[in-house]
Amino acid sequence: MSNTTQSGLEKSLGRKEMLILAFGAMIGWGWIVLAGDWIQEGGPLGAIAAFLAGGVVVGIVAIIYSELASSMPLVGGEHVYSLRALGPIGSFVCTWSIIFGYVTVAAFEAVALPSAMAFIVPGFDAIPLWSVAGEPVYATWILVGVLGTLCVTYLNYIGIRVAAQFQIIMTVVIAFAGVVLIAGAFTNGQPSPDASFGAGTAGIFAVILMTPFMFVGFDVIPQSAEEADVPARTLGLLILLSVGMAALFYIAVIWGSSRALSGSALVDSSLPAAEAMAVLYDSRTIGQLMALAGVAGILTSWNAFIIGGSRALFALSESGMLPESLSTVHPQHNTPSNAILLVGGLSALAPFFGEQMLTWVVNAGGLGIVVAWFLVAVSFLVLRYREPEMDRPYEVPGGSVVGVVALVLTGIFVTLYLPGGQSALVWPYEWLIVIGWSALGLVLYALSGDTPVETTDEVVRRIESLDRE
Repeated sequence: MSNTTQSGLEKSLGRKEMLILAFGAMIGWGWIVLAGDWIQEGGPLGAIAAFLAGGVVVGIVAIIYSELASSMPLVGGEHVYSLRALGPIGSFVCTWSIIFGYVTVAAFEAVALPSAMAFIVPGFDAIPLWSVAGEPVYATWILVGVLGTLCVTYLNYIGIRVAAQFQIIMTVVIAFAGVVLIAGAFTNGQPSPDASFGAGTAGIFAVILMTPFMFVGFDVIPQSAEEADVPARTLGLLILLSVGMAALFYIAVIWGSSRALSGSALVDSSLPAAEAMAVLYDSRTIGQLMALAGVAGILTSWNAFIIGGSRALFALSESGMLPESLSTVHPQHNTPSNAILLVGGLSALAPFFGEQMLTWVVNAGGLGIVVAWFLVAVSFLVLRYREPEMDRPYEVPGGSVVGVVALVLTGIFVTLYLPGGQSALVWPYEWLIVIGWSALGLVLYALSGDTPVETTDEVVRRIESLDRE
């Protein structure tokens, strides 16, 4: 039976809901559009090897989250861990960074939805309004993007259980499409004409660089941990399981697509996975069904990141670091209603900038995600050193050694986004997004006024007051 937490949120998510929230967040839209790039860069086996390696890298970060989430199952995830380890300033930087990542993913989906509709519906691109970076912005794109945002935001507004049930339905659609793709690859596919390992080590490494951001979403579990009606240790295990399931899904898509077309042919299609399905079954209709599964992927990712972003905003507000209105809990729906509306409102702006916004928000948001991951690794090591006796229902094997590995790996990924790095952000568009988000954080922090900022001791007392199984 559901109940209400100390924060006023509804404690109603079971194991299945938590697992599918994270899994659905990770298998969004990217695999539909990027499968060809992975195969062309790394070759079929090379791309699979890259995702195995990437899964291990993200798994190392996820295992750290697993220990922290089981130890501190409170709303906000990263915010709680970093506040206990690093204090208010470190916590604000960490949490504002992960919120940036979540909001940019939600904004990405608000543009990806009309992009998918353009593939499915002939003549969808209609009524050009203006251009951004040389790309036209269509009224139809804005209409579909904004309507989609309103629908997903409303689902989250009226209750976490409704949003979780929606996530389950959409994830089943994606999983079914994946099974159909694999069946077609077995029965109708041919060995790939591409070299098994593509361009060799360089190609495999190029795919590895993409993988951490295909796995973003497992951290929705710690964000919504306070709403989970499961034992604390189980939270940690669910995080690891969700990463493993996402890795298997991506590997299956790569293998199935490679048995339909070469990497170069897949890249020429706007939706490579859908094109592969059409070839395997010799049917454009079947290919369009795969595109519909991609739409389901957009919706699962969108839904999960509005959940994650709103809970992180709620936690910052509850700790006195953002205006108090963002920690308002709806009296009927038991959701952080104002925080949900803010995330939804920000993502609704993206369609007004057209298709080019897809690239900008992914790259800019990626920096926020890896900065947050880096600070979580720092928090893990600080707490292992400073609080060795802390209650840890799930304890990472290898302890500090794993933490150091995670710190090094996430630190490397941070440098890739900086000037001179292989994924360096582009001036002015991407850096302006980063600067704008940082400025918004400073303004909202200032608007929090004289609200007392929660201390580490207060966090510890909240954790100790939990009725943990």
